[in-house]
Amino acid sequence: MDDLFYDMIFKRKSFHLFGNVKEKISKDELAKIEDFIKQVKPLMEDIKTKIEIVPASETTCKRGEEYCILFYSEKKDNYLQNIGYIGEQIDLFLPSLNIGSLWFGIGKVKEQKYEDLDYVIMIAIAKMDEDKFRKDMFKSKRKELGETWSGEKHKEIGNITRFAPSACNSQPWITEEEENKLVVYRYKKKGKRGIMPIDKVNYYNKIDIGIYMLFLEICLKKENIEFEREIHIDNCNDETEKNLNAVYKLK
Repeated sequence: MDDLFYDMIFKRKSFHLFGNVKEKISKDELAKIEDFIKQVKPLMEDIKTKIEIVPASETTCKRGEEYCILFYSEKKDNYLQNIGYIGEQIDLFLPSLNIGSLWFGIGKVKEQKYEDLDYVIMIAIAKMDEDKFRKDMFKSKRKELGETWSGEKHKEIGNITRFAPSACNSQPWITEEEENKLVVYRYKKKGKRGIMPIDKVNYYNKIDIGIYMLFLEICLKKENIEFEREIHIDNCNDETEKNLNAVYKLK
């Protein structure tokens, strides 16, 4: 599965509008998605989550999608990073079925609660033609490598991970290479938040960090680099630009 994920990094794209969809997602494809959802690996084993696939009509998302994948979670430390990590596995699986996707943060759902779990975010999906996916990932607009990665030894990994999707393309991360370590920070430059509402920046950027960590791990595995992951609680300190989220000890 890791090889599939790596290959799909280069194919996936965010479909901000799905357009006139000619083909529907089949029952067989829905079953494959549901089966895959049962296999996703969490970032945080102790956080309860629930994932539901619903018709688009049950949400306020209006981008031409057919279904939406809804994510629910209990609220514990790093629960947003956990949802990003889980959801991005699904996001990378979908292009293998020629199903397009969009992380959609501003959508609302009918059910804000699933039993004792809170709604977090959704991914909108629709069947797309093969030629609608990315042909050359490196033509996508992203920050320069030096803005998201510090160090030389593994900078080629950083050159791939910078293409992880993020809210409003904010790319709120910096990875710093230390001796046999990769240190991952959630980064927010003071006074800059893009077009996101100020009260939502930390919320969405924590999800983004979970997405980014999945990309990083996929690339490490592709290079056959073994690692031990150490997760840190993001304390949301707005007085600093960098909030520590993870340390990867390389073996």
